[in-house]
Amino acid sequence: MKMTYFSDTDTLYIEFNSETVTDTKDLDENTVIDMSNSGEIVAITLEHASSRTDVNTLTLSGIAA
Repeated sequence: MKMTYFSDTDTLYIEFNSETVTDTKDLDENTVIDMSNSGEIVAITLEHASSRTDVNTLTLSGIAA
């Protein structure tokens, strides 16, 4: 999983895997999900991220060995 914050557009991009995106769906006017051919979520894009989450703090828990 990879998260990238673009401060110039205040966009947070969360990529779950590197599968090819074959479909994109708008969940609302500020949230987009990218899906693979098999229907798995590949990535989520959050617009106006700084007002929706704390982009300056990342907490990671539950990592499997």
